[in-house]
Amino acid sequence: MNAVEIEEAISALAGQPFDREAFPFAFLEAFGNKATTIKKLRSGASNKSDLGGVLQTNNIHIKVCAQGEVTNTLKALRESPATRKAKAKFVLATDGVDFQAEDLTSDEPPVVCNYPDFPDHFGFFLALAGITTVKQIRESAFDIRATSRLNRLYVELLKDNPEWGTAERRPEMNHFMARLIFCFFAEDTDIFHPNYGFTSTVERMSARDSSNTHEVIGEIFRAMNTKTEDKRTANLPRWADGFPYVNGGLFSGSTEVPRFSRIARSYLLHIGNLDWKQINPDIFGSMIQAVADDDERGALGMHYTSVPNILKVLNPLFLDDLREKLADAGSSPQKLLNLRKRMAKIRVFDPACGSGNFLVIAYKQMREIEAEINRRRGEPDRRTEIPLTNFRGIELRDFPAEIARLALIIAEYQCDVLHRGQKEALAEFLPLDAMNWITCGNALRLDWFSICPPTGTGVKHHAEDLFHTPLDQAQIDFENEGGETYICGNPPYVGDKNQSTEQKSDLHFVSNGKKNAKAIDYVAGWLWKASEYIQTEGAFAFVTTNSICQGVQVPVIWPEIFDRDQEIYFAHRSFYWKNNASNNANVICVIVGVRNASSKRKYLFREEQKKEVSNINAYLVEGPSVIVQKHPESIAELPPMVAGNIPRDKANFMLNSDEKDALLGGHPEASVLIRKILGSKEFINGLERYCLWIPDELAEVAASIPAIKERLDRIVQYRETGSERGKLGVATPHRFERTIIGKKNAIIVPRVSSERREYLPVGLLGRHEIISDAAQAIYDAPLYIVSIISSKMHIAWTGLTAGRMKSDFRYSSGVCYNSFPLPTLTEKNKADLTRCAEDILLAREAHFPATIAELYDPEKMPDDLRAAHDRNDEVLERIYIGRRFRNDTERLEKLFEMYTKMTAASPLKRKAGAT
Repeated sequence: MNAVEIEEAISALAGQPFDREAFPFAFLEAFGNKATTIKKLRSGASNKSDLGGVLQTNNIHIKVCAQGEVTNTLKALRESPATRKAKAKFVLATDGVDFQAEDLTSDEPPVVCNYPDFPDHFGFFLALAGITTVKQIRESAFDIRATSRLNRLYVELLKDNPEWGTAERRPEMNHFMARLIFCFFAEDTDIFHPNYGFTSTVERMSARDSSNTHEVIGEIFRAMNTKTEDKRTANLPRWADGFPYVNGGLFSGSTEVPRFSRIARSYLLHIGNLDWKQINPDIFGSMIQAVADDDERGALGMHYTSVPNILKVLNPLFLDDLREKLADAGSSPQKLLNLRKRMAKIRVFDPACGSGNFLVIAYKQMREIEAEINRRRGEPDRRTEIPLTNFRGIELRDFPAEIARLALIIAEYQCDVLHRGQKEALAEFLPLDAMNWITCGNALRLDWFSICPPTGTGVKHHAEDLFHTPLDQAQIDFENEGGETYICGNPPYVGDKNQSTEQKSDLHFVSNGKKNAKAIDYVAGWLWKASEYIQTEGAFAFVTTNSICQGVQVPVIWPEIFDRDQEIYFAHRSFYWKNNASNNANVICVIVGVRNASSKRKYLFREEQKKEVSNINAYLVEGPSVIVQKHPESIAELPPMVAGNIPRDKANFMLNSDEKDALLGGHPEASVLIRKILGSKEFINGLERYCLWIPDELAEVAASIPAIKERLDRIVQYRETGSERGKLGVATPHRFERTIIGKKNAIIVPRVSSERREYLPVGLLGRHEIISDAAQAIYDAPLYIVSIISSKMHIAWTGLTAGRMKSDFRYSSGVCYNSFPLPTLTEKNKADLTRCAEDILLAREAHFPATIAELYDPEKMPDDLRAAHDRNDEVLERIYIGRRFRNDTERLEKLFEMYTKMTAASPLKRKAGAT
């Protein structure tokens, strides 16, 4: 269950008559406990309570007590030996009138409230459901409750008004929801006169059977679209006449309202009775966006971009600089005035704004800095000089764009109340300004310069008022001459394999037909457009998947940016990011900030640590701005690595164990024609697979065996049909298309392997084992090569240079192996590394028949194997720098330094790499 579903279940429980016997079990059921779990607790089979309550091991101890005994009962639960023994996290006592609970694992204050109010504290108990983001959800408890109720209303309305759910009318439905949100907020923040509360008016004037609810709401909307001077002639009912003129396009156009059932009317009244002063526009937009998104509703309220994550982008992008200037200004009136004037001309532009999270946070943070300036200057009541229209966005879908505008309007009002006071905020809030600064459209097709011009005081915009996307463009003037533009956001993550035809076309359009644009992530389009934009002025920072700074994508994406004389000036290396889309949750991301080349400071962030660096390359490593290229041979003069054998047989060479045994049972002489074959899967998972391996001198023997002859005939037929490779091998059907074996042994390196492992799964095979083209091979190589490929040095390099298949490494000889920098090895170095490789292989052998997958599971790796690898790393790393590296960051910095030197004379080296 997600947080919204839990809130709904808890609210339903609180709304029912109190049942002393059933309450503990109903409470646990609301947090996702299965029927079988509840049944065991009811029967006493798993109930460990020593106080006559219900005790669930590792979770909670609950007791329903006599009236007036709640405090004493909670104390008894807390001190109960059974509570301690069962390691209960929570204790809860209630008598149906009062409700108290305590978290025994934290310093959180206990919950003490009236029984009907305990759903207000649902976030307190979310650990019971295994939800780990408890703190974030507690802080946004109101937004989740509001979203939950809006979702129920939305679904109920569509049930009774199915035509409003069609593609043609869905925008109307979404616009109606935006109007409701504004009304709920306005009535609780005194934007509406206390005598004209939206919810109370609907409750009073609409029939209990809901027959005219839509008409009452429609009249209220009409009142808010009627100018004050026109109200006398508008024939408004007296009960609606006092609603203010709102303007801004929010209530313009049709005031038609979907019909309400009794249930829908009840939902609406419940929503209106929430305290909407608590709304948090930072995240509320993402949640309400999910209400109208069929794909997102299943994870409602669970995937939103947290404020700390957004600030990882905005702080180093420009907010830290503003705060530094504020600190430098001290109490100097002139410096403070200069900073305030500068801030009034700053534009924040999110070209993938969704429901406006980044823009809202940027606006609120800037208002906070401005308020401090005004306080120091003795002007605390001064009206803001930061225009809302300087916070611009592009969003593909109409409803999120609409919610983004609404969230910014609410943020502006809340900032006015916070920094200037309620009276001043109310005096200037209505009517809303009709200017539209959020564009609905495809960001990769629109002209960013026309939407957010870096110079000038006007903009040709793609909308005529606040809440509509019209045919005609309109001019919007705003103060930005001589200002700064900061582009930010969280563009959509779509890998090359998952892109639609339209998205691939978008990338082709943005890249001007660049040859390799088909094999990159969709987010690259935003990087290129932002880079083109800031040539004039500004900087940009995006949250992106870490793949854009790894492997084959780097040479496609970054040269164009660096060739514009731009640099990465801050970056957060890989971390997990949650945002408002369920398919984006738990994506491994990076944050990359880019500006025109400058002598100003640069910073690398890793977790909570911040390090000043001299340069950041495209792999987000401190070091020269080189792009690792594909090399035809090893720059460290290591033995050649090649792809394994290519059968081109439509599986006719291949045999499983049963087929092998059947063939040998009838024809024992075929034993000389069968060999074990391994690719990535077979080597890593210990799978048994065989193939026909027929030397030229045994071709006649093979053809004399009917079962083999049938297979060879099918291979001829397959190869004769031809392909992009032509009709190769028709005359030699007994041979693989490409055959290569060693005289003594072969080192196998899987082409695809999990990034979870601490080491690459390299292995040593005998001369009779065949390596397929699903793996890479080094034939008759010295054993110390196993030591090098098995090291932390090499997997760190592979992590940045390898391609990806989903999140797994896609190992490439040209980029991962041939580009790997290695010091010149002495004979003693080689001997030491050879012993290390032997120790690793012997440690594996000691655990036979454990597979590579089992041995290298990071949570189950045997101690002796880990120790052998640790010794190997010790020996190799001392060859590099005379000591162990502290971490992968140090390893990569050294490797990039060496790569730059070792490829300095190479024609493949990029121009930008000259440092």
